[in-house]
Amino acid sequence: MFESAELGHAISKQVFDVEEPKMREKLLKVQYELLEKAACSVVLVLGGVDGAGKGEVVNLLHEWMDARHITTHALEAATDEERERPQMYRFWSRLPPRGKMAMFVGSWYTAPVIDRVYGNTTAAEFARSLDDITHFEAMLSNERVLVIKIWLHLSKRDQRARFKELAANPKTAWRVTKLDWQHFEIYDRFRKQSERALRATSTGAAPWHVIESTDEEYRALSVGQIIHDAIRKRLEDPILNSQIHAPALLEAIDNRTLLGSLDLSKTLDKENYESRLADLQARLNKVSRRRSFQKRNVVLVFEGADAAGKGGAIRRITGALDARQYRVTPIAAPTDEERARPYLWRFWRNLPRRGHFAIFDRSWYGRVLVERIEKFCDEDDWMRAYGEINDFEEGLAEAGAIILKFWLHISPEEQLKRFTERQDVSFKRFKIGPEDWRNREKADAYRVAGSEMIDRTSTEFAPWTIVEANDKRYARIKVLRTLVERLESELSDS
Repeated sequence: MFESAELGHAISKQVFDVEEPKMREKLLKVQYELLEKAACSVVLVLGGVDGAGKGEVVNLLHEWMDARHITTHALEAATDEERERPQMYRFWSRLPPRGKMAMFVGSWYTAPVIDRVYGNTTAAEFARSLDDITHFEAMLSNERVLVIKIWLHLSKRDQRARFKELAANPKTAWRVTKLDWQHFEIYDRFRKQSERALRATSTGAAPWHVIESTDEEYRALSVGQIIHDAIRKRLEDPILNSQIHAPALLEAIDNRTLLGSLDLSKTLDKENYESRLADLQARLNKVSRRRSFQKRNVVLVFEGADAAGKGGAIRRITGALDARQYRVTPIAAPTDEERARPYLWRFWRNLPRRGHFAIFDRSWYGRVLVERIEKFCDEDDWMRAYGEINDFEEGLAEAGAIILKFWLHISPEEQLKRFTERQDVSFKRFKIGPEDWRNREKADAYRVAGSEMIDRTSTEFAPWTIVEANDKRYARIKVLRTLVERLESELSDS
C-alpha cells in the first residue's frame, strides 16, 4: 500500500502560500457546521512511521482549526487503571461527543502492530486483533462517529535522512530517541506488519489515507483536504445506510415464546430460604476473598419485567460483599452527555477493575428492549446491536471478566399485585410511576423482544440465566446459587 507514497510528492512553497489560507477557511467552515449540527463526532487516527511528522500535523491542525473543540490523545503505555480493564477501555473513554473532534496519536493499532513486529503474537492473533478493530470502527461509524485514518509515510531512506537532520540540530536532537533508531533497524518488519494492518482494516466506512510525508507543505495540504472532504461528506449524510447484520427471527406459528413457556409456580418456603440464603452468602463472601479473584472481575447484568425483583436479588448479593468491592449502577434514560456518544460508551465507563464487581440494574440490553419497542432507534440499529453486544461481552471475557446475566420473569397477574402494593404502601410509592403502567400495556412486545434477545445473546462466555420470579425467595436463591457456583468453578483456591 505504500508504493504510491514513495514517489517524491511535493508542492512548491509558492503554491502552499496561496493554498494555505483557503484550506484554513474551508476547515473552519466545516468544523463550525459540524459543531452547529452535531450530526456526528469525528475521530482522527494519526499513524505512520517514526519521524513522519505526526506531532507537526497535530500542532498544525490546532492552528488551522478551532482548538477549543478538539481533544488530542497521545497515548503511550497504559496506566494501572487502564491495564485492569479491557484494552479498548482507554479508547472508548476518550470518544468525543457529537459536534466535536478527537485526535489519537497512538491508537488501537499501536499495540497489535508492535506486538506482531516483536513476535509477541502469532499471525493468527494479529489477524484476530485486526478483525476486532474492524468491528469496532464499523460500530463507531454506525453510531455516528466519523473515523478518519491517516498514515504518514516515509521510505527507509527518507526516514534515515529525517533522523540525521533532526539529530544534527541541537534544537531538535531531543526528538530522535534511542527507541527511534532501534525501530529504524527493523524498518522492514514494521513496514510489512503495518501494511497488513492497513490493508485488513481499510473499509468503506473507515478507509486509510496514506500520505507521503517527505515534503511538509504537501503533507499539510493533503491532511487538511482529507479531513475537510470526509467531514463535508458525512455532514451531507450523517446517518449512513446501515445494513441489518442479523437474520430475522421467525415467530413460532403457535405463538409460544421462551419466556412465555416458563413454569412460574416454583416456590421456596421461608425456613429453607433463610437457611440457603445464609449458606450461599457465606460462600459468596469466601470466594470473593480468594487471591485468584484479584486477577479477575465480575460483571452482573439484571434485566426483566418491572417489579420482577431485580433490586431485591441485587441486595442479597451485595449483603455478602465488602462494600469496597462492588458498585451497583442503575440504568435510566441516557443523559445528554451519553446520548451524544455511542450507546455502549456509558457502560464502558462503569466497567470494574480487577478484584471488583460491577452490578448493572438494567444494562446495554436496553438497545434491544425499550429502545426497540419504544422506537427510540431504527430497526437496523437494534438488529445490529446483537452482534455488537456479543463482541463487547466477548472482549470483557477475554480480558478476565466473569459475566453473568439474569432475566427475572413474573406473570402479568403477579406484576399487577406488586404494582398495587407499591401504590398502597407509602414507603414503596417511589418504585411505581406512569411509565411502569405504560410498559405493562406492552408486556407482549417485551416478552417477544426478551425471548429473541436471550436467543441471540446467550453465549458460552456470557450465558443468560432465566429466573422464575413469581416467588421472591425462590428467585433470590436461584440468582445467588448460580453466581456462587460459577465463581467457585472459575476461581481456584490459590
